[in-house]
Amino acid sequence: MKFILFRALTNVQVSMGMNSVSADGDVEMTESGAKEESLPASVVAQIDETHATLSSARKKRKAPVGYATPAEVKTYTATRTIPSLHSASPAGITSLAVSRINPSQFLTGGNDKIVQLYDTSTDKVLASLKGHSKKINHVALRENVGERTLLLSAGADKIAKIWSQDDASGEYIANYTLRSHKGEISGLAIHPTSAFVVYSSLDRTYSIHDLNNFQQLFRSAPSDEPFTSLQVHPDGTLIAAGTPTSTIQIFDIRTGAVAATLTPSEGTPFTVNSLAFSENGYHMLAPDSLSSVSIWDLRKTKSTYSIPLGDNFQVNRVAYDQSAQFLAVSGNHGARIFAHKSWEELVRIEKDHDISELVFGEQGKEILVATGREVKIWGSA
Repeated sequence: MKFILFRALTNVQVSMGMNSVSADGDVEMTESGAKEESLPASVVAQIDETHATLSSARKKRKAPVGYATPAEVKTYTATRTIPSLHSASPAGITSLAVSRINPSQFLTGGNDKIVQLYDTSTDKVLASLKGHSKKINHVALRENVGERTLLLSAGADKIAKIWSQDDASGEYIANYTLRSHKGEISGLAIHPTSAFVVYSSLDRTYSIHDLNNFQQLFRSAPSDEPFTSLQVHPDGTLIAAGTPTSTIQIFDIRTGAVAATLTPSEGTPFTVNSLAFSENGYHMLAPDSLSSVSIWDLRKTKSTYSIPLGDNFQVNRVAYDQSAQFLAVSGNHGARIFAHKSWEELVRIEKDHDISELVFGEQGKEILVATGREVKIWGSA
């Protein structure tokens, strides 16, 4: 595979959005004809400030005291199962996210069109949120000290929704519904500022939205291909978007210009359905064939290692942990956890099950996997 860097960045046009408010107070985003060549200057300044802070601290980043070690991960076994989540028909959890502020809580999306918030400390579903008309593709939590927690979802129904907890009732209510994309929403990523969210779509565009007032800030010009996955670099200035023809587009988030293209040189075309940046920002993990994943060194703009998973393995999700010590791949034959740099396989999880999603828990002490209607937690016995 070859990483081609485009030094001459070009401007793109974007569509700004206009809001309407539904009867229940939910803000709905629709398209307008306004044009803008880049993000507003105040937003760019905020992104640049965040980038400067995070990139300078990156050189000093080390695993926190007490964080899981490779030797610990090797001992992980299934310690708990939360069964019967979501509806039995159509069954299946499609997406999973874990709270950083309340590590006992996790958010799921399902084939049943519902978003659920679950608390393992009380064994209760805290919220069961409706509003989508097709399966949920992605869920996320926006958590920031001093700000309200937001629950986000993106669906195959071409819409994205945002909920928050009502102070008076304690119930989660819909704040925002995005309807401006004309294709299935394939990616959802919270920007490192915690002030913005980025969505990608099969309509060949991505959009950026303000999480304080829910205004659409940026809409990319249509690409040549649909976007099938999305991630934002941990320093906040780059977006990576996968395509159904094996390529990955890298965009400068401030201008929408293509910064680089990752293109396979040979092999059967495949859909790049998942991407992950390492927390230190140096590496990106992505499928590089139907049954293997590649680790890309962003400093050298090249693939440093490819991990074969077996001819029958099909990748569902890839993930890094918060310390960049471990990487994970889930698929139709379970999940595998590898040590970064040595690429040693540390543990295989549920090898006979289809795992739709996998996330690392607090301090890397737990690994949560979604399979069928269950979330299983792996850790030290």
